[in-house]
Amino acid sequence: MTCVLLIYPYFKNLHNRSSFRFPPLGLGYVAAALRNAGYGVDIIDCTFMKRDEALRKAQCAGADIVGIYSMVTMRNDSIWFAKNLRDSCDLLIAGGPLPSCDPLSFMNDFDVVVKGEGEEAMLELLRIYESGDDPQSVQGIIYRKWNNDHAKGEQDGIMFTEPRLLKSGLDTIAFPARDLFPNDRYIDYWKRRDGHAATTVFTTRGCPFSCEFCSNAVFGISYRERSPENVVDEVEQALSFGYDRIHFADDVFTLNRERVLRICDEIMRRGLHFKWECLGRVDSIDEEISIAMKEAGCDRIYFGIESGNDSVLKLMKKKITPDRARKAVYAAHEAGLSTGAFFILCYPGETDDTVLETLRFAVSLPLDYLSFTMPYPLPGTALYERVKGRISKEWEAPDSLISDQVLIFDADFPEYKMKFAILKGEAQFEMKKRFGNYSFLVMKPFELLTNFMFRLMK
Repeated sequence: MTCVLLIYPYFKNLHNRSSFRFPPLGLGYVAAALRNAGYGVDIIDCTFMKRDEALRKAQCAGADIVGIYSMVTMRNDSIWFAKNLRDSCDLLIAGGPLPSCDPLSFMNDFDVVVKGEGEEAMLELLRIYESGDDPQSVQGIIYRKWNNDHAKGEQDGIMFTEPRLLKSGLDTIAFPARDLFPNDRYIDYWKRRDGHAATTVFTTRGCPFSCEFCSNAVFGISYRERSPENVVDEVEQALSFGYDRIHFADDVFTLNRERVLRICDEIMRRGLHFKWECLGRVDSIDEEISIAMKEAGCDRIYFGIESGNDSVLKLMKKKITPDRARKAVYAAHEAGLSTGAFFILCYPGETDDTVLETLRFAVSLPLDYLSFTMPYPLPGTALYERVKGRISKEWEAPDSLISDQVLIFDADFPEYKMKFAILKGEAQFEMKKRFGNYSFLVMKPFELLTNFMFRLMK
């Protein structure tokens, strides 16, 4: 029987402060599909491992085929694994967001790149591997032409196959193989960090919007839904592993309000009691749906607002307005939901005035969580195309204790000025939370001083 090893090469950066650390469900979906077809599958999730430990385990796995997930922040580690496993397996396959949009950069170290969804492509690749046929019939891959015996060193010619159509019936996809994840480690991590144990569930795939900075390399400009019953079935399965909180990780969980209401009804009909959170678009949230979500156990919602300036939002192609964002945050807040928001500062095309306007807007909202980041041109995005002539380096984990963000292109603002703006916004937000109604006594002088300092920076 052909054995497959799937690797998630995420090694925790000591300075990483992300609140989002969850099992890699993408690999879980692939593992479930392969296992259901009779293949032996294992997953190495490196989240709680050292590099030497993970590599040793991978080398001892005895897998015929190794699939390695990659995104921008994992590029170097995914290639490091491939180089070190070259002699330990017959076939190396790369998949995930970065290989999907920049496949050729992986072809020096991998035999195959899977573009887009991986479940059916991986299943077909394994069958081709066993039969010794040419992979040309497998849609959505890039590969080096191989001989029937897969002999190393006898590969030549990079081949592209026809794109793979997206699967329409999401309810027919097997739930991710959660038993292959280090669930006890995730549960312990979350219990110590936040007093609860959170894991993810995806209820949709894709996003129908085209924000300039957002990567849609895996699913493209698409939007597919799972039925409420199917979603809650998986929720029950996830909770059975010992988790007590669900993070619905869809790009646009709240897009279809009727479907969200049906999910809420299904949760309550089954008498399930758990807390959950989601990502929402500001143009799909109002008082009615906020209250319904609260009654069904939702206690937190995050919004990708990105800017407080209308012209910058148009430049980003966000298709929202600051006024609509404010109304959505207040609707969720007044329904009793904790609220969080994400903003990008110093976006290409911004001015000092628009950055300071965004900071004022963000801090004025009734938020419980606030994230500021500098712009990052992900490969495959419209932003990347706009600034690719100014990209000066690849992303690498920073050594700084102050910030875990890295500027990789020649931007309109210097990196130190971007980081100053981020720290300024974080400080004002903390002042507001700490001093409440009296925060203006401290925050106003601080804001005026730091505004002046920000404008002086060149």
